This record gives sequence, C-alpha cells and structure tokens, in this order.
Amino acid sequence: MAVPQPMASRIRNAVAALSSLREDHLERHRPSGFDIAIADRVGLLNCEDWDRAAAGASIFLQRRYLSALEAHAPANVAPRYALVSERGEVRAAVAAQLVSLSALDLTRKRAQPRMLRAIGSAVRDRALICGNLLSWGFHGVAFAPGCDPTPVWPGVAEVLYRVRRAERLAGPTGIVMLKDVTALETAHAPALARFSYREVETEPNMVLAIDPRWKSYEGYLSSLDSKYRKAARQIAKEAEAAGCIAAPMKDLGRASARMLDLYLQVQSQQSVRPVTMAPGYLPALAGALGDDFRCVGVSRRGELVGYVSMIRDRETAVGYFIGFDRAAAAEAPIYLQLLHCTVATAIEMGCSRLSLGRTALEPKARLGAKPEPMSVWMRHRVPAVNWLLRAALGAVPHAEAPERDPFKREK
Repeated sequence: MAVPQPMASRIRNAVAALSSLREDHLERHRPSGFDIAIADRVGLLNCEDWDRAAAGASIFLQRRYLSALEAHAPANVAPRYALVSERGEVRAAVAAQLVSLSALDLTRKRAQPRMLRAIGSAVRDRALICGNLLSWGFHGVAFAPGCDPTPVWPGVAEVLYRVRRAERLAGPTGIVMLKDVTALETAHAPALARFSYREVETEPNMVLAIDPRWKSYEGYLSSLDSKYRKAARQIAKEAEAAGCIAAPMKDLGRASARMLDLYLQVQSQQSVRPVTMAPGYLPALAGALGDDFRCVGVSRRGELVGYVSMIRDRETAVGYFIGFDRAAAAEAPIYLQLLHCTVATAIEMGCSRLSLGRTALEPKARLGAKPEPMSVWMRHRVPAVNWLLRAALGAVPHAEAPERDPFKREK
C-alpha cells in the first residue's frame, strides 16, 4: 500500500509544478535568442546556409527536392522555410507547409471516439505542418552537422510561432504539428512539451532491412523460408499468367495522366487524405533527382495498370507513391507484384533499408518489413482547445503491425 506523502512534501511538489508551468509559459512568450530568416520559397534564403544545415539530412530536405515540390505542390499546400542561426553560424533549416486540415484529418475517421470527433469538428481550420505531407519520416528540421539539437529546439518553436502569426492576414492557423518524429529524434523532441506540444503515436513505418548478401532479388528469395518463398513465386506466376509485365518506366511525362488516374484510384480508398498529388509531381522528381529516382510500371495488354515510384534517400530506398487499376487488381495480384518490385529495386540501388510507409501493414510484414514507431507532436493556438487535445490525443487509435518472420533461421 502506498504511503501518503506528508502535507509539506505535497505542498512543495505543487509549488514546484506551478513554478515549472510558469517558466514554460514565460519561455513560450519570449524570443529564443536565435537569428531567424523566413521565406515562402527555399531559393529566397541563403542557399549555402541551407545546404550547410541540410548536409547529410534526408533528400526530402535538399533544395533539389524542395524546388520540385514547390513547382508541383498540391493545391491546398503552401510551403514555408526558415534558417535558424546563432552568432553567424547556421544551426538548423526548417521546412513547413500550410494546409487546410483538422484534427480528424490526422486519424482514421471510422475509428473515432465520440469526444475526439467533436473536438476535431471544433478545430477545423488551417494547419501549419513542420514536415512534409507528401512523405513520411522526420522531414521538417535539419540540424547542422555537429550541432546539438536540444538547445536549438526553442528556435524551431519560435519559427513555427512566427510563421503562424504572420499568416493571420490569410486567416487563422490553429493547429501546429511536428510530423513523423522517430526514435532518432525522441531524445530531443520532448523539449517541445514546454511549448504545449503533445505527442500522439501513429501507424509505424514498415522497414525491410536489406541483407548485404542479397546481390539480386533472387538472393532475397533464397533467404525466405519455403512457405514465404513459395508465396512470392506464386505472386509472380499469377501476374505472368494474367499478362502483367513489370519494367522500368523512363518517360513519366508521357504517362503522367494515366499515372495520376491510377494514384487516385488508390487514394480514393484511404480514410486519411489531407493532400492530393499534383499531375506533374512525379515527372518533376524524376528530372530533379536523377538516378536517385526510379519508377517501375506494370503493363497488361499494352496498357499501364500499375506503378510504384522509388526514391534513394541516403542508405534508404523509399517505396514512394503507388497506383494501380482496381479492376485489373481484382484479376491479378498487381499490388503484391509492385511490392516485390520495390525489394528488387532497393537491392539494385545498393541501399541497406527499404522504407515502405505506414499503410497495408500485413503484406509488408510478409515481405519481412518490421515496424519503426513514429509520432506527431501537436498544439493548438486556443489554450482551451489545446487543453482538450491533450486529454483526447491519448485515445487516438492506430493499427499495430503484425508479427511475421519470413526468413530462414540461421543454423
């Protein structure tokens, strides 16, 4: 049985908690002390400083990617960028997006608790996303090499505060969200709790570790146990019998209209659709990223019935946007065929990991992918709503990845 605390001890704890709350309140309402430059286009900032901060960061924070995204952004997305510096030295680069969004857009609507549904309806307005709604992963902040992120987080929080306040001319921006925080950032991101940000876990990113002994897709197949290897070969056999032929795509511009249609057929089945890919986005990426971008298409009787795009992000191959004809997929395993194409392409690209995102967890687990936790950090400009969000975010449901082990056991 717990021993009650003495009254004096409880009073001291209460005073300390109130003091901490007051200090956090004061910190939220004073400048961080960093020098901050904010722009609507990444090219308006000092390019050398941006490249210095983003050196070694994700390709989704590189200027070649961001410029392509700017030119072909979804209709409801407006980019914002910032550089955070201290004593003339750049400490961080921040990439954010303004988008029309609500709390409900961040979760699966069919599984909403009644209270969260009511809160989501109350906070529907524009949102400021630190990150990228067209990708998954920590793509909102790049800290300069050798820089300790912990003391720089207040500067990042000030960037988001300044951007939100500056956008009042275009209408209120209520929700501010730091998107897709992973285990690598978890040790530093809690500094945001002092600024009223609260964490909510999302579906995990499914990641396949690529064994360096796999020199080709056949090497991957040979590492599977007999049950899963047989299933993989059966997918290929059924696809071939249905006339579905997979091959690299070169001229994405010519096929862009069909690719958009296939993408929309997939997106229409998703319960969370905050943004829609623009028609010229993938062709623009193919031009901007060069050999770091691949696309595999599946054709049937001369017609494109599916495709999957791939981006090389340092040592990780990202199985990016996918699209397929739903009628054709009812007759042939096109989606599963495309998933196996991502494995083959990741090996060809010389990557050590394949990132497959947070949807369709079961088939990705059967490939051998394992879940990597991700979360978002959120706050609302209205203190009362922010308090309600703190209570409700813990009730947000998310799917758990199934446990699968398709590989042979080491002897």
